[in-house]
Order: sequence, then C-alpha cells, then structure tokens
Amino acid sequence: MNAPVPPTNGDQPEQQRPSPTAPRQRNASVSLRRALAILETVRVQPPDAGGLTLTQIAEAVGVNKSTALRLSTPLIEAGLLHRARDSGRFRLGSAALALGQAYLDQLDLRSVAAPHLRALMRRTDHTCHLVVLEGLDVVYADKVENTATVRMASRIGARMPAHRTAVGKAILAHSPPDLTDDVLQTGLWPVTGTTITDPEVFRRELDTIRARGYAIDDRENEPEVRCVAAPVFDHNDDVIAAISVSALASRLPATRVRELGPEVARVAAAVSGDLGARGGNHS
Repeated sequence: MNAPVPPTNGDQPEQQRPSPTAPRQRNASVSLRRALAILETVRVQPPDAGGLTLTQIAEAVGVNKSTALRLSTPLIEAGLLHRARDSGRFRLGSAALALGQAYLDQLDLRSVAAPHLRALMRRTDHTCHLVVLEGLDVVYADKVENTATVRMASRIGARMPAHRTAVGKAILAHSPPDLTDDVLQTGLWPVTGTTITDPEVFRRELDTIRARGYAIDDRENEPEVRCVAAPVFDHNDDVIAAISVSALASRLPATRVRELGPEVARVAAAVSGDLGARGGNHS
C-alpha cells in the first residue's frame, strides 16, 4: 500500500484551509457592533440636547471621527439616524420611530404578562389576575389559579367597580386626577363592611398606594377575599393595567398581604419593563 502523498503546491486538506471570509466576517461583526453602539449613544441622549456632534459620538463609541462617520453613513441612508444640515449634529431618524412602533404593535399585554402571572402563582400558591380599566370599572383580562386550592369566583371578562378592588385602586393611583374625581362623583358604593366610602379616606388611600407601590383590598369587594395588586405601565409610562394576587382571607392573612406587596410590585415592574416602560412617571 502506498503512503498518502502530502499536499503540494500550497494545497491543504479542506479541514485545515483557513477560510478567506473569516477575517471579513469578524470585521463586519465589529462594524455592526460599533454601528449599534452609535445608535444607542444617540438614543440615550437627553431630549433637550439637540443631538450629538460627530466628535461626541466618536468619543462615546471609542473610535476616531472618520470611522464614526463611515459607520453612521449607512444608518443615515436607512433613516435610523438623521444629521442636521446646519449644525451637523446627529439624532434618531424617522425609521427608528417606525421600527419602535412596529415592535410595540407586536406586543400583546396578555401574552407579555402570562409567564409572569404563572410564575407568580407558583411562588405564592394563590390566584393571580391581569386586569385593565374600562371607564370606571376594571375588567379581568387574564387569570391563573392553582387548581389544587379553592377556586376564586372571578372570571375573565367580568367587571367590577374600580374603587373597591386592589387592582382598580392601583390603576387609579397612577391615573390622571380627574379620573379619581369621576369615581368619587359617581359614588363609593359599599358591598361589604370594609369598603371605603369616604372620599377623603379614598384619596389618602391612593396617596399611600403611590408611595409604597402596591394596593390592598382587605375584604372590600368580597367579604372573605383579600387581594394585593400593583400597576403595569406601557412604553409611555402610562398605567394600562394591574396584576394581583387574591385568596380567601383565611388563607391570606393581613400580615401575608403586606409581605406579598413588594413581590407583586416587582412582578408588575417586570411586565412593565417588557412593555417598554422606563419608570419615569411611577411615583
């Protein structure tokens, strides 16, 4: 048997031949990362800054001005960046808005919140709700419950007056004041002995909710049910929903409600973050 002939004339076995495209791919990857860094640098500038100069961008990204200009050119051509003719300053272009709006259009509140609700139910072993406001009522948009425990009477699509529920109070606490005025004008009609009926007490309750980050319904909507809720915000930092943990009062004592409050607030903040909220108007 003849011994294998080693490669000659510069030929190499296929598995050892360096790819001529490898350096090119690495360079493209580095360029892409730097271009994305330019976009991020422009994005996080203060709204009143009036844009960034080429020098500022180059320093922020860690490249020279000629490289920054080369990387920004295709972004300008794509409409992701805009450079003012008079000042030469850079800001986000209209295509960035279109891209962001396309992302927001694909977001569905229920689908975004669902995994957070399921995880919260598993951690607390209590029923969890996602609720939105319609008029002066809250509407249950989703519900996750532990089937091994007592089922709650709430159902998806059901409506309740906002003033006597934790979810409603969580939303009202972060809504425009005239919405609270409308609720008070309609009347704080009681359904249990603990429903808040005094307008001034109700306003102070909303102040407390804003300060601590979560709301409590201590048998105000149903005589044997306690609930703790926190608000959910959208990409404009406007309140759009609330999530809650509910259970029979016998399974959820008042002390446990206060322990769950910060946890529910953290989950609501996570949902808000997934929706693009930045936390600017949550106090």
